[in-house]
Amino acid sequence: MSDAVQPTAAEVRAAAEAVKTALDRHLAAVERRTGDDDPAVYEAFNELAAAAEEYDELLYDRYDEVTPFEIPGGDDELPPYTGPEEPNTLSVVIRRDYAVVEPQRLLAQAQRVEAVEEDGATASEGFDAASGTLHGALGILFGEFEPDEIASRHKEFGLEEGDSTLWVTAGDEPPEPGEWLEAPFEAIDPQSVVCRFDVSAVFDDEADDEDPDDPGPGGKSAAGGPVGADR
Repeated sequence: MSDAVQPTAAEVRAAAEAVKTALDRHLAAVERRTGDDDPAVYEAFNELAAAAEEYDELLYDRYDEVTPFEIPGGDDELPPYTGPEEPNTLSVVIRRDYAVVEPQRLLAQAQRVEAVEEDGATASEGFDAASGTLHGALGILFGEFEPDEIASRHKEFGLEEGDSTLWVTAGDEPPEPGEWLEAPFEAIDPQSVVCRFDVSAVFDDEADDEDPDDPGPGGKSAAGGPVGADR
């Protein structure tokens, strides 16, 4: 970092004082907490995390030094739930990744489906064969089978599971028909997420590095929501 943008010693000192203040506020909130999901504790925790991160950055920029702080969570964690207590609507957002590991098996499965459809088509209707390409085969299979069935039978289709995530969000009013179809994942409010369930090989790698006698956390969850499943 250049001297022109390097923080001053006074700025670092002010950030340290902010951490001390945030620590006091967090302890006071914990002492007055009214339950496991007390929003005052969440707010104080977030303020402490932000103050510690700011101090850590300024300390490093000014003195090339770091702190021993490690705040749980990060950019991939959800903020505290602030949605309706009695939701009138629910949305389930799912992403599943696959690797195509046996292209010939994928093509063969699509051709079987296509053959059945072709037998049912009349001569006047004709039939547009699409199973000769991988993207065409994928279109056929996902058009024929439900995503959950493909997930349970992925090996039959020459696929290998990758990461997946499922988010459940709550709302007061249902969206207008067709409102979000053009961009289905852009309008999600993280604070409306009731719970999420993540599956990734990275969790297996982390488990291998942990003490086998330490059960560790049960999973990842949205703040205030049920625990998800890290598998």
